Amino acid sequence: MKKIVLIAVAVLGIGGVVAYFNRLELMLAAISVATDQRLGDLGEPRDVSWSQGPSVASDGDDRPPNIVLIVADDLGYNDISTFGGGVDGRLKTPSIDRLAAEGAFFRQSYSGHSTCAPSRAMMMTGRYSARTGFAFTPTPPGMMKTVSSLANATRGQMPPAIYDQAAEALQPEYSSKGLPSSELTIAEVLKDAGYYTAHIGKWHLGRGPGMTPNDQGFDDSLLMHSGLYLPKDDPNVVNAFLGFDSIDRFLWAAMKFAANFNSATDEGAFKPKGYLTDYWTDESIKVIKANKHRPFFLFLAHWGPHTPLQATREDYEAVGDIQPHRKRVYAGMVRAVDRSVGRILDTLEAEGLSDNTIVMFTSDNGGAGYIGLPDVNDPFRGWKITFFEGGIRVPLFMKWPGQINPGTVVDDPVAHIDVMPTIASVAGATLPSDVVIDGVDLMQALTGVSDPALQDRPLFWEADHNQIVRFQDWKLQINDRPTDGLKRWLFDLSVDPTEQINLIDTRPGKAAELQALLDNHRANARPPLYPPILNAPTMVDKALHQSFEPGDEYVYVPN
Repeated sequence: MKKIVLIAVAVLGIGGVVAYFNRLELMLAAISVATDQRLGDLGEPRDVSWSQGPSVASDGDDRPPNIVLIVADDLGYNDISTFGGGVDGRLKTPSIDRLAAEGAFFRQSYSGHSTCAPSRAMMMTGRYSARTGFAFTPTPPGMMKTVSSLANATRGQMPPAIYDQAAEALQPEYSSKGLPSSELTIAEVLKDAGYYTAHIGKWHLGRGPGMTPNDQGFDDSLLMHSGLYLPKDDPNVVNAFLGFDSIDRFLWAAMKFAANFNSATDEGAFKPKGYLTDYWTDESIKVIKANKHRPFFLFLAHWGPHTPLQATREDYEAVGDIQPHRKRVYAGMVRAVDRSVGRILDTLEAEGLSDNTIVMFTSDNGGAGYIGLPDVNDPFRGWKITFFEGGIRVPLFMKWPGQINPGTVVDDPVAHIDVMPTIASVAGATLPSDVVIDGVDLMQALTGVSDPALQDRPLFWEADHNQIVRFQDWKLQINDRPTDGLKRWLFDLSVDPTEQINLIDTRPGKAAELQALLDNHRANARPPLYPPILNAPTMVDKALHQSFEPGDEYVYVPN
């Protein structure tokens, strides 16, 4: 009888586990159905009607320079061969490298945040989230609940992800979780200065009234309406599914192959004309050619190489036999981003615009640990979602013939808040006088003269209980999540750029000095526009596919 009872308990236990995992699969299936219902039957690919500039140049046209800002998404520091890497050490990025060789690159350039949306807001405004309130990456309904459930079911000994249902109940609609319309963007500044402004690709700064690209200063916007690079069953696509990553599983369920033009609503969404990275580039080239006779600002905001991992079959074959499969697909995606940069540069030269155009390239944050590629940010520790160097060190390259000498290297620390005032300076545009701009114009540093304004200012990052400051060569990072205990790190980046030696106990005076800077920064901070929904643990030194073991360093980061 006892044996029968034990067998029954075991069967019920297995049944319970199966039922639990079936519940998670049902959640994903429901999300997929909801997406299909929301978007309906997407329109077929169609031509985009870009604004057309003058057909000929004005006589004696001494116009300000054109500006092209190219932003990759989740590109790892080690993905770029300028920095000695390249995926697997085998993939080169010749076009991105060309920007550095023919212009300037910054040895110590930082994203505005360790996740995408706040970084993009800082690029657009030149202001910290402490001023704008745009502090967290917006997520659609159901995402954080699903992600936390999937993560907690599959991550073994890893501390749990904490989903806050009450906080989600207080959230505004997803479309309204964006950069406030009261904020002045670089597109608005340039438009007032006579520029034609075009946005192509990702936005993630809100789709509600006053928050769309068109509302925030862009004359035209070709929006990434949803995030598949190609339909998952397209004969030209090679997919890599990451079963160990809850975010990836959600994205495959929730996303479709969709774009929209000068609209952020579901109505009018249509299928793009090809692989997303190449499609955005095709359309960018049309913008350049249509507006070659007037000053233009092109913001090309790539989705690549963000998950879901999808490469064209051609790129997958071209990168060679890289293992594992997900790394080969990822390498193909990086190759596509690099090809995009090269095609933009070649178009500017072919149209006679290169000498009067400044091209800037960066990434919104560091490479993600959840793709399971341990060397993506080498030599730095950490990933996207953390504030170790691997999460916030990003490329920043600028090319402007005749104004920036080829091979210029800038050692001063810079950040995404500097993009907006630099672009305004280049354009001769007037910055707003009634708001504080936290960023610094980088043009002095680009002339080869070290800029004291860069050397002597602190840089700040913040995400709720995560507070970070870099001042000169010192970096203080605090993670004071109440239920997880206070964690503090102090690093001297001049001798320890990979953050191996925590000096928090041996340099209390320096820690106190940086703490005072943080306290002052936070004293007048604007509260976040909406609270975070999820606090998720992220390993600092292991990628997500690797097992968590007691003693491994990790941090909790919201949204």
